[in-house]
Amino acid sequence: MKLSKVIFIVFVLLSVFGCKKDKIDELQFEKDVLNNVFVEIVDSIYMDRRVIFPPPTPRNDFKTNKEDTIGFNKELKEYWRNRDSIKNDKTRILIGVYDDVTKISSFETEMIIKKLDISEYTYDISKGTDEYKFDLKAFENNKKFNFQKASKYPHEKDWNLNDVSNVLFPVGTIWVSRIQFNKTKTRGILSAGASCGGGRCGRGFIIIIENKSGKWKIEKIIQTWVS
Repeated sequence: MKLSKVIFIVFVLLSVFGCKKDKIDELQFEKDVLNNVFVEIVDSIYMDRRVIFPPPTPRNDFKTNKEDTIGFNKELKEYWRNRDSIKNDKTRILIGVYDDVTKISSFETEMIIKKLDISEYTYDISKGTDEYKFDLKAFENNKKFNFQKASKYPHEKDWNLNDVSNVLFPVGTIWVSRIQFNKTKTRGILSAGASCGGGRCGRGFIIIIENKSGKWKIEKIIQTWVS
């Protein structure tokens, strides 16, 4: 075999493996960025069904047609007692995480472009995948949240909204999208959502993140929908 042919084959092999490494590195960069901002995102948008309901309102006594102040004050006192109990509970908050990290949906893209110009934000086209699984191992020792895969539990639409155990089911769920970066990879856009279960309450968000002094932080959160 001629030397020139050997050199050509080696060059092709190096190019193939080099491209593969670049794809892995780029995907790992995105994963690292998401890991950097994930807890901050959750802390900013999560829904806790234990505290989702508003305080009780005064009701009329049908017999006297007057406000039942005694019953109302009793309910209100119990409401705030429960709130304080949850607030003072040091048990980690159980959150279910949907670990399929996919591209922002067309619906969400439409919501985004109504609110800001994303022409400079793109997915890295060198990646060989449109989605990946979110690894929760990096957050096993988080002091505030106990993150578990949502798939470990029955579908959230079947959860009991009145369950306040923080044990049987997560108090809410979180999902996040892939990140679109600007050309310099100093800013990024992703979508995220939160639910309290029961199929009756949820919110969606556009989240803009920025690298400030070498650390990724949330720059802005825009709510896009609520149910």
